[in-house]
Amino acid sequence: MRRVTSSCVTSTSDASAKAVLDEARAVTETRLRAIAARLRQDHPGRLGEAFKYALGTMGKRVRPALVLASYRAAGGSSPAIDGVGAAVEIVHTYSLVHDDLPCMDDDDQRRGRPTTHVRFDVEIASLVGWLLVPVAVEQLMEAALDLEMSTVDAGRMAVTLLEAGGIRGMIGGQWLDLEAEGQARDLDGVMEIHRRKTGALIQASCVLGALSAGAAEEEITSLAGYGREIGLAFQIADDILDATATTSQLGKTAGRDMALAKSTYVGLLGVEGARHEAERRAELAIGHLTPALASKTLTGLARYIVSRSS
Repeated sequence: MRRVTSSCVTSTSDASAKAVLDEARAVTETRLRAIAARLRQDHPGRLGEAFKYALGTMGKRVRPALVLASYRAAGGSSPAIDGVGAAVEIVHTYSLVHDDLPCMDDDDQRRGRPTTHVRFDVEIASLVGWLLVPVAVEQLMEAALDLEMSTVDAGRMAVTLLEAGGIRGMIGGQWLDLEAEGQARDLDGVMEIHRRKTGALIQASCVLGALSAGAAEEEITSLAGYGREIGLAFQIADDILDATATTSQLGKTAGRDMALAKSTYVGLLGVEGARHEAERRAELAIGHLTPALASKTLTGLARYIVSRSS
């Protein structure tokens, strides 16, 4: 029997992660274009154009990829899962639109083009962000119906998504992040910010994939633990990129963490220390997966998250 080397396993995992990222990007962008076209028709004028603009910003689509990979690892096979991934990405889009506002991180570039409030104005961008939340819930419920989920399970899906995007998750994390500007935070303080601001929606992506597949509670707990750790790994990788990459590489303004005097993993641990911590978190994430869930795709996504260049 041919011995499978670790490099072969890594290569296979990388290929599997790339395949699911490519697939998630394609299906999510198709859905977002259709949703944007409907919103543009329902809301003539600048608001409709702003919806189309915000949803048309190209991205890595890591969160839909995690939904898809978790769903398949838990035994799901319906193409209707694409709608769950789109719902998560709509919530993520809302968070980016609001995160860039002058009262937040005050950034004028996102994913290689002007931010929504720069392209339109603050009032329109604020409204777009708020209104994308019910759009996401509508998309999630349509997907739950297509997946033939029970009312109870669909409700659990909605709670999972909204808690991740609300005061217990992203909004709470953003509030803590703004409060911490110009103040020194220790590692536990920085971790608390990023478990909520970035990690909550990433963890929810994995849980939503599991719920969509009708996974057992043990599997949901396993994927939640995986998502919790890669959520932190993702943010640590972002901190490293903000400190080391260029604006053209990132598609957004580099060096914003330093400019806003934010406490970051790089500031606390240095670039190499932060890189080591990101890799450690990725391995912890993989360690949360039960043997039944330990897919090459989830392993590859964990490692992609800490090695990406944008």
